[in-house]
Amino acid sequence: MKTQTKSPEELKEAVRKKYSEISEQSKDYNASSCCGAGGSSQEVYNIMTDDYGEVEGYNADADLGLGCGLPTQFAQIQEGDYVIDLGSGAGNDCFVARHETGEKGKVLGIDFAEPMIKKARENAEKLGFNNVEFRFGDIEELPVSDSVADVVVSNCVLNLVPNKPKVFKEIFRVLKPGGHFSISDIVLEGELPEALQEDAEMYAGCVAGAIQKKTYLEYIKEAGFENITIQKEKAINIPTDILSKYLTEEEIASFNDGGNGIYSITVFAQKVGEEASKKEAVTMLGSKSAGFCEPGSGCC
Repeated sequence: MKTQTKSPEELKEAVRKKYSEISEQSKDYNASSCCGAGGSSQEVYNIMTDDYGEVEGYNADADLGLGCGLPTQFAQIQEGDYVIDLGSGAGNDCFVARHETGEKGKVLGIDFAEPMIKKARENAEKLGFNNVEFRFGDIEELPVSDSVADVVVSNCVLNLVPNKPKVFKEIFRVLKPGGHFSISDIVLEGELPEALQEDAEMYAGCVAGAIQKKTYLEYIKEAGFENITIQKEKAINIPTDILSKYLTEEEIASFNDGGNGIYSITVFAQKVGEEASKKEAVTMLGSKSAGFCEPGSGCC
């Protein structure tokens, strides 16, 4: 894969600018594009998003249609937990987490786009939540003390970060021994065409910043995590009317037929310690007990 021609700081600034703009876009527009970046597709289906409609704690005003999974669905949040959401946007996953942790717990959302922080705080004020905080910060250098969180969640954000190994190390640092994360993200199998890799708008749209799934999981292990589990996996298909802005017809055909894959995965991992027995093993969505197929089997 060709190395990004933009520096990490240039990429981060492109993402910051785009997500500041996205904070003012409608959910419908965001859901029909690549995480809100790039043009809206004429094909009538959501590229990334999962449906939060039936999730308890969901607040429509906080849902900008930017996620690629439902990490809070698998996060095993318990009453009284301290939960941190990385790249919290308008607060959607924070409010779902708050439903689980209750008034006795605390939820902290971290985002580096100030318009998103402003929007999230306004939403929390409307809901009257005094135990949900939104803090401006870079998730490569979390503005959080060591060993404070029980659970970390994130939804389609780490793919936007140039230094992914550093983020996983930061997550490990802020989690308590026995704590864990549940993160939804975009990963690859095979190669992206260079035009997609290099385009800043596609980077802000979650796709160009994605890395190989194997490498992604290795970064998690290298950070010190154990019990690494893929809880859910689904294929992401970029519509032709979006691909055509970057690729020729021949390149689109080659990309679609070349064994390349873009996937949304939700991953669990644990910082093992004295409290490691606090949570039971995660039930993988693809297990027989859950009534779904195994991730990667081609039926998800």
